[in-house]
Amino acid sequence: MKRVIQSAIAAVTLLSSAAFAQQTLLQEISESGELRACFDAGYMPFEMKAKNGQFIGFDIDLGKQMARAMGVKYVPVNTAWDGIIPTLLTGKCHLIMGGMTITPQRNMQVNFADPYVVIGQSILLSPKLEGKVTSYRDLNSDQYTVVTKLGTTGEGAIKRYIPKAKVNLFETQSEAVLEVTNGKADAFIYDLPFNAIYAAENQGQLTHLDQPFTFEPLGWAVRQGDPDFLNFLNGYLRQIKGDGTYDRIYDKWFKDDAWLKQVQ
Repeated sequence: MKRVIQSAIAAVTLLSSAAFAQQTLLQEISESGELRACFDAGYMPFEMKAKNGQFIGFDIDLGKQMARAMGVKYVPVNTAWDGIIPTLLTGKCHLIMGGMTITPQRNMQVNFADPYVVIGQSILLSPKLEGKVTSYRDLNSDQYTVVTKLGTTGEGAIKRYIPKAKVNLFETQSEAVLEVTNGKADAFIYDLPFNAIYAAENQGQLTHLDQPFTFEPLGWAVRQGDPDFLNFLNGYLRQIKGDGTYDRIYDKWFKDDAWLKQVQ
């Protein structure tokens, strides 16, 4: 009987600990008065560093709005993309709010809230290939060199859809796309929003094949084992999409170019 009682007490203790752990992150945010959001600045128009040193962008505004709704301060945590998941897992930020595509591989490390926007990979092409290359299929040859940012879904798309092409990877998307502009590569594979803005700002230097050839839902990522925080994020997303807040922020960054003067 004594063992039964001890086992019951141990089971209750474990359940209580699990319940407490599920609430820890929301409690931590509330008690600290901060919502720390990870991103890698430089992904237009999601997160960028303005000329005045401040971080601006679609994700930044969504994060600030979320923090305001929680009654806490928004704290940006800019970090290198290849270390962004470890930064989250070690507790240096509460969530990744930085244009992260939901993939099975990433989902094995983190949990994702419902997608908040859907994008895809498009192609910025050397003008000399205009008319000759009309889709990603035409680039699938060892006569072409394609570039993208290391560790992104652009890299994954190249491996899957353009495996025969020569590939060069770079630390930033800016370095990669300059290879095409400078004639050192034939095509830059990257997310449609960035490519659309870059092509508009560099007319005549690149040809944009703007039909996405992948389906990529973007989601906010959190550490695993915290259903309460996921529930909050999904509820918050439904709220801002229903009350017009999301559309207002989206239109500011995707349907207007007034913000460009802040980064140029």
